[in-house]
Amino acid sequence: MSTTASADSAVELEIGGMTCASCAMRIEKKLNKLDGVEASVNYATEKAKVTVPAGYDPAMLIAEVEKTGYTAALPAPKKTETGSAEESDADPELTSLRNRLIVSIVLSVPVIALAMIPALQFTYWQWASLALAAPVIVWAAWPFHKAAWTNLKHGAATMDTLISMGTTAAFLWSLYALFFGTAGTPGMTHAFELTLAPSDGAANIYLEVAAGVTMFILAGRYFEKRSKRQAGAALRALLELGAKEVAVLRNGVETKISIDELQVGDEFVVRPGEKIATDGVVVSGTSAVDASMLTGESVPVEVAEGDAVTGATVNAGGRLVVRATRVGSDTQLAQMAKLVEDAQTGKAEVQRLADKISGVFVPIAILIAVIALGAWWGAGFPISAAFTAAVAVLVIACPCALGLATPTALLVGTGRGAQMGILIKGPEVLESTRKVDTVVLDKTGTVTSGKMALVDVVTEPGVDRAELLRLAGALEDASEHPIAQAIAKGATQEAGALPAVEGFTNLEGKGVQGVVDGRALIVGRESLLAEWSQQLSPEVVAAKAKAEGEGKTVVAVGWDGSARGILVVADTVKPTSREAISQLKALGLTPVLLTGDNEAVARQIAAEVGIDQVIAEVMPKDKVEVVTRLQSEGKVVAMVGDGVNDAPALAQADLGLAMGTGTDVAIEASDITLVRGDLRSAADAIRLSRKTLGTIKTNLFWAFAYNTAAIPIAALGLLNPMLAGAAMAFSSVFVVGNSLRLRGFKSIARTTR
Repeated sequence: MSTTASADSAVELEIGGMTCASCAMRIEKKLNKLDGVEASVNYATEKAKVTVPAGYDPAMLIAEVEKTGYTAALPAPKKTETGSAEESDADPELTSLRNRLIVSIVLSVPVIALAMIPALQFTYWQWASLALAAPVIVWAAWPFHKAAWTNLKHGAATMDTLISMGTTAAFLWSLYALFFGTAGTPGMTHAFELTLAPSDGAANIYLEVAAGVTMFILAGRYFEKRSKRQAGAALRALLELGAKEVAVLRNGVETKISIDELQVGDEFVVRPGEKIATDGVVVSGTSAVDASMLTGESVPVEVAEGDAVTGATVNAGGRLVVRATRVGSDTQLAQMAKLVEDAQTGKAEVQRLADKISGVFVPIAILIAVIALGAWWGAGFPISAAFTAAVAVLVIACPCALGLATPTALLVGTGRGAQMGILIKGPEVLESTRKVDTVVLDKTGTVTSGKMALVDVVTEPGVDRAELLRLAGALEDASEHPIAQAIAKGATQEAGALPAVEGFTNLEGKGVQGVVDGRALIVGRESLLAEWSQQLSPEVVAAKAKAEGEGKTVVAVGWDGSARGILVVADTVKPTSREAISQLKALGLTPVLLTGDNEAVARQIAAEVGIDQVIAEVMPKDKVEVVTRLQSEGKVVAMVGDGVNDAPALAQADLGLAMGTGTDVAIEASDITLVRGDLRSAADAIRLSRKTLGTIKTNLFWAFAYNTAAIPIAALGLLNPMLAGAAMAFSSVFVVGNSLRLRGFKSIARTTR
């Protein structure tokens, strides 16, 4: 490029009309021929990322794409109103496909039944078949005809070319046989004969083939399109996390405004339980902020005047006044959305196996049909016989089973997965599972529960454990702080009903105090007890230091002038995580623990579940870098996570698995969602995906082998319509039957460890 990188600018285009990965390659090649332009077209997201010199008119890019036979447009401005957002969710192309599929199913099934079952062939059955099949072949199959014409203009042949030629040829020959041959004679039947005999074809109609192929291929395209459309949902879910309104202080008065109107320097109020509207600095107040949705860190962060806070995090404690420092696209939330978008756009789309086959298969099938036509005619046979042989080649080459191979296996596999709480998004996902050798596991909410829980109680000599729990739990129950609630819940489970509290006081950033059962109680930091001359014994201090060294949170308890013990709170390992790691290792995967927590906590958790490799103390953006680094080392990476901070890494990974107990953003950015939040489902998901991919490959091999074997027979004129129909039906039945075997997939037996 002649221009420098600093003078370049990025343009994004939304591309329409692509039907396969080769379309994306064609558009990319055309755009890259323009002077100073670098383009990358993603078939999955239907977007083009184009780098152009400064001042370059995007209209030139759009015009070039349209010359190639596709549509292009600049992205529409993001709308914040609920109604507009819902409106933008509509997809005319998906709706059109669904309508075409429904009509083709309703009309094609009777046509196929009439052709395949002689007993149903009444006097004018062939004309009824024509009336039913014509709308399917002309209207429902229109996208294939249109794409074939576009490809033809550019000298290319794809699956659409073969589908269009085969269905059109079958339809046209059927019209010839009905109007000019003997197929339109009242009472004509297709006898169920499996003999091979040359014929002029004037009594044969192929309407069931043309209608059936259209119906099956439309079904495959519809389910593919529906899964592809989810690509942009992660960004919508991510931006939905942010607050919609904010209470701004103007001349000391609170005024509710839209988040879009907030400016840098504005001061706004955040009450307990509310989302912080944007990135800023605390001007007044103290509180605990739950940042787990962005950082993955389970322990709430204490903030006071002068501390920085991040937009979309939740104020879990007191009232805060915050001064906005970054708004709109500059916020951490918006930057994270950008990371997800970049990771998705940069992910290479797996080339469809069927498209790979058709790249060679389609031109060869067309060439054989032309050769058959010329050879029969040149040998002195009637033109009708020559044309019959050519049409037979196109009909038998028409990928009926090939069209069923992927969608049926995908439907059965994903259906079985859904029963097991495993949601697989589309066929692209399956390819990744076969090659994955490394699985990166987020700690919080994935290996661990992601929620604080009471894990230990250490008492001073002579203090009753149950009494310590009962009194401290009662006082903490009056507080809204997440750590206090974890203590209260643990105390209730172990000590039963908690007594009432009198004179409860929240000591900001230090702890709480009050009277329980006539005792003056203090619960909080060790320094708070020291202020009241209540000292922990050396043994308890040692236990406290050990717990804190493991990354756990410790709360001290004292009453009536003396320290009475400590309560230890921590994020706990899920009971099934160790077994899950064993299952992942058995699949040949190397587990890696990835967390924002400190090294000591991470090492302890890893040792508990059997993970050897640990990467700790990583910031949200670093998670993407870790995945990218592992990929650059030649590893094929699966990522399992549940938080917003995991979303970019889930999108960047070769295979992203989101825990269904996590955020919508993580779920949308992933390839597979594990609804139950059980890490053992990750192993099941990879096994099921590999099994489904294997089934698809078997189906494709059978479909391809069937076509390869049958085409020479058709070219020799030895394939009558009923034999072709029976063979095609058997091929389809085999593919469907093979796919249905996936219904028997079972989870690995759960063992107790």
